[in-house]
Amino acid sequence: MSAIAETDTDIVEAQGAARRKLAAAYRIVDHLGWTETIYAHLTLRVPGTDHFLINPWGLRYDEVTASNLVEIDIDGNIVGPSNYPVNRAGFVIHSAVHAGRDDLHCVIHTHTTAGMAVAAQKDGLLPISIMATGYHGRVAYHDYEGPSLNLAERERLVASLGERKVLILRNHGLLTGGATIEEAFILMFRLQRACEIQVAAQAGGSALTIPTEEVCEEAARLTDDFLDGNDGTPTGKLEFDSYVRLIDRLDPSYKH
Repeated sequence: MSAIAETDTDIVEAQGAARRKLAAAYRIVDHLGWTETIYAHLTLRVPGTDHFLINPWGLRYDEVTASNLVEIDIDGNIVGPSNYPVNRAGFVIHSAVHAGRDDLHCVIHTHTTAGMAVAAQKDGLLPISIMATGYHGRVAYHDYEGPSLNLAERERLVASLGERKVLILRNHGLLTGGATIEEAFILMFRLQRACEIQVAAQAGGSALTIPTEEVCEEAARLTDDFLDGNDGTPTGKLEFDSYVRLIDRLDPSYKH
C-alpha cells in the first residue's frame, strides 16, 4: 500500500486508518450531495511519506473504498499496485497544495452548484450569514485559467492560497485544506452552507444586510475560537464523526 516497510507496525496501522477515514469522507460527501459524477477530489497525505491518496479515476464517490484509493507521489506517479488511473486535473490542484503547504494534510475540492455560483460572482463570498461572517478575511481567491491541466498553474494557485485554508477558485469551485480530514471537512461544510445561503438570499430580490466591518471581524474571531475547540475537541471531529456514524449505518463497505 505504500513505500514504507510493512515491518513498521505503527506506520502501517496509521496508513490503514488514513485510508478508511478518507474513504468515509468520500461517502459523506456523496451523502451530502456535493459530488459531480466522478469529478472533484478529496486527498490526504499518507502518514510517514510525502505521497497522498486520491480517488480512483472513473469511480463515483459511493464506490470509493479504503483499498481502491490510489496512492501517488507529488509528481503524479502511482505508488504501488492500482487498477485505476488518476485524474490529471485533480492531481494538478491537489499536488500544488500538498507540495506548497506542509501544514495542510487534507484537501477537499468541490464543484457544487452553490459553490460555483458564488465563485462566479465578482464580490465572492458576502458576509451575510453566521456561516459567512466566520470566513471574514479568511478566504483567498484564484482567478480562472481554464480546466486545471497545466502544471505551471500550481505555483500561481499556491501563491493565491497564501497562508489561508480556504480558497475560492473563480468560475470553478471551492477548496479547503486542513491539518486533518476533520478540519478540512468542517471548513468545507460551513463554506458550502454559506454559499447556499448567499444564493438563496440573492434570489429573494431584496437588498442584503451587511454587518459592519467590526462585527464581521469579531464574528470571524469568535468562529476561529469555536472551531479551534476551546473544550479540547479537535477541529471538526464532532461533526465529522457524527456523519461517520451515519455512513456506518447506511453502508459500511467503504472500510474494505
